[in-house]
Amino acid sequence: MRTLEVSSRPVIRAREVGKAFSSRGQTVQVLENLNLDIRQGEFLSLLGPSGCGKSTFLYIVGGLVPLSSGELLMENVPIRGPSRDRGIVFQEPALFPWLSVADNVAFGLKLHVAGRRGLAGITASVRELLQLVGLEGFERFRPDELSGGMKQRVSIAACLATDPKVLLMGEPFGALDAQTRGVMQRELLRLHETSGRTTLFVTHDIREAILLSDRVAVMSARPGTVKEIIDIELPRPRWRHRQEDNPDFLRLERFFDELLEHDIRKVMTCAPT
Repeated sequence: MRTLEVSSRPVIRAREVGKAFSSRGQTVQVLENLNLDIRQGEFLSLLGPSGCGKSTFLYIVGGLVPLSSGELLMENVPIRGPSRDRGIVFQEPALFPWLSVADNVAFGLKLHVAGRRGLAGITASVRELLQLVGLEGFERFRPDELSGGMKQRVSIAACLATDPKVLLMGEPFGALDAQTRGVMQRELLRLHETSGRTTLFVTHDIREAILLSDRVAVMSARPGTVKEIIDIELPRPRWRHRQEDNPDFLRLERFFDELLEHDIRKVMTCAPT
């Protein structure tokens, strides 16, 4: 069960955020007037149709992409670039192929502690992180010797090694097969419900959003904005039992289907402007 309760205090605050991209004389408005608070300790998913800007917003929060307009704050300080306070897990595992599992996890940790912790302390921390993600015994393996799900577990452990205040996840299970995806979803549930780390998660999968989240922010078709925020009140811990046959789960799934239907149709019929 989670050890940290969700606070009403926002750790990330977005106000009237906009983002436009220009290329070859053409400008595309990806985000427009996006307002969102991400609360301390919550798991919040961004759900929306393809191309609505949910991944773009994640990269803006991560400091990888500058916003075009509006204001974005973390703990009342403007976000102007990457920070160790915000760790990112991408859809494809971002690992060094020539390093072992343990060395991939230790890489960011060594930068983070920068001489404040000896080799024994780093090794112990790496061992704890690999136990946390279920990879104890795979310390010496290289990424090309692991399955897709195992690689993504290494990515999550490497991200957690720097102890970020906010975990940003951009469709991290999107490239996995259905069975592995289900396993990884439950592993992520377990990790979140035991740590209570603030998490912003991007997905286009309605079931995934319901299963994982405390709240789901539903985005409109491009230019993307948050059109509705839904509380997910299914009891936790959720990772110990199947939720997909729960009547409340099925009711939420139908609700989100109807909420997104118009915007999905809009995406299918609109060209860039």
